[in-house]
Amino acid sequence: MRVRKLTFAALAIAAGLSLTACQNGEDDLGQSAPSSAAGASSTSGGSGSGGSGGSEQDGAKDSAGKGSGGQGTAAGTGSNANSKVGKCRTDELEITASDSTIGGDTDGTVAVQLKNGGGRDCVLSGYAGVDLKTSAGSLSAERTGEKATPMTLKDGKSVYFGITYPMNESGGSGVRITGLVVTPPDETKSVTLDWPGAATLPVTDGSGSQVKVGPMGSAGQGEG
Repeated sequence: MRVRKLTFAALAIAAGLSLTACQNGEDDLGQSAPSSAAGASSTSGGSGSGGSGGSEQDGAKDSAGKGSGGQGTAAGTGSNANSKVGKCRTDELEITASDSTIGGDTDGTVAVQLKNGGGRDCVLSGYAGVDLKTSAGSLSAERTGEKATPMTLKDGKSVYFGITYPMNESGGSGVRITGLVVTPPDETKSVTLDWPGAATLPVTDGSGSQVKVGPMGSAGQGEG
């Protein structure tokens, strides 16, 4: 009988321990559920952080877009600032010649006008090519050797250069001048004009050109 009592007592203790273990297990499970919920919240926070990252990316896109636009504007401005004015083309220039000889001078002078009619500013630099058509053939003018300074010729404005030649005071018929050929600086296309100066040149031994051409701006009218 005593043995049975001990057995029942042992069973009762074992059952109590099992119940306690089950309750503790339930408590542990109850505590692990909030932990899982906190993990989901953390993931959501990560997603929120991802959203923030997306916003930053969008912001970066906007910033990049604005930066790109700014750079485009700056590049455009830089391009305009660094752009060079092109040289004057023969077809853009209205070229005329007039007699500018002053009484008493030993040499005759013809002033050649180049007017910019191209609708844009352009650059003239150096000397024009000058050839006289004569009864003895073509005669090329020599440069005076004066310093030639590049200049920007504004649209609608003019610049002049001078041609000097010896007057025929020999009493002979001399060499008859029939025309003037002008080639703007750095161009190959020429313009042929009527010669406005004296009708003839004195006959020379041909050792050198008796006709001289000055650089742009060398005539008395200057630039206007």
